[in-house]
Amino acid sequence: MRNRHVFILLLAAGLILGGCSRSSGVTNTPSEEALDSPSSQNGEPPLTFGIIYPMVNDTYEMITENAEAVAKKNNVELLVQAPDEANLEQQVRIMEMMIKRGVDGIAIAPADSLALTSVINKAVSRGIPVVCFESDSPASSREAFIGADNRATGATIGQTVERLLGGKGMILVESGMSRMLGTQERLRGLEDYLAEHSEIDVLEIRHNDGSEDIAALQLEQMISAHPHFSALVSLDFVSSSSSVLVWKAKGLTRYNIALGLTPSLKQAMDNGQITRVISQNEQNWGEDIINTLLLRAKGIAVAKWINTEITIIGE
Repeated sequence: MRNRHVFILLLAAGLILGGCSRSSGVTNTPSEEALDSPSSQNGEPPLTFGIIYPMVNDTYEMITENAEAVAKKNNVELLVQAPDEANLEQQVRIMEMMIKRGVDGIAIAPADSLALTSVINKAVSRGIPVVCFESDSPASSREAFIGADNRATGATIGQTVERLLGGKGMILVESGMSRMLGTQERLRGLEDYLAEHSEIDVLEIRHNDGSEDIAALQLEQMISAHPHFSALVSLDFVSSSSSVLVWKAKGLTRYNIALGLTPSLKQAMDNGQITRVISQNEQNWGEDIINTLLLRAKGIAVAKWINTEITIIGE
């Protein structure tokens, strides 16, 4: 967590639009030199792709590292930005800034799929290809969605809980942004699976809206209100990382099912704070983002859905 605290402190200093990040060194915005200077051996100027996250999180840092490695090999400069905490208005302003800069492609994990439709369409109308990842914006003109089936992911989480509890028990559910389509779909998939295939009771569902502080507080409140719960289910990256801190602080040994595998969650699994991780293979999203935008920048058609599949870790 020390590295993450350093990342956030750097990120918080003097950020435009409330916050923006870039791995391999954190900066407010990429310099004009970085955006304009050619880097390829054949003398062609680099393409510039923007990546917009809903907030700062370890999972997104991992995606950025993967994207940067692929971008470096393909003469691509990255403009990577995110609000400190989930903020729809800041995502819209970041999109507008990237459109104004005339970037060659944008990838976004939309905090609110419907609310971002118009600005996504504006980018596409200006000739800037846009792809969504993690959560889709199907009503927009986006070129592709990169990620797993979120409703199936929720069902997989439900199946994992059902197996751990033998079909009976009581669970707590911590979720993320209530207006994010992917989060809604995962919750629906979980609830539908449990209702059809188990006798498991969902004691309480909370939404943290992308805030780690709120997530930790909500977890503590739910645990105090329902001390006999059997398992916790986290349906977003923020809930998953926050649950580790709560499990450590309280010394809990209940089942804890998380979403998204990062090095810190892998360590938490080894330490017994996480029981299972349901991954959408987020470690590959950065590569998929760069490769998809490269194809569109060259005028090559891409699939509407790049399915990254679902993996259960810890079984």
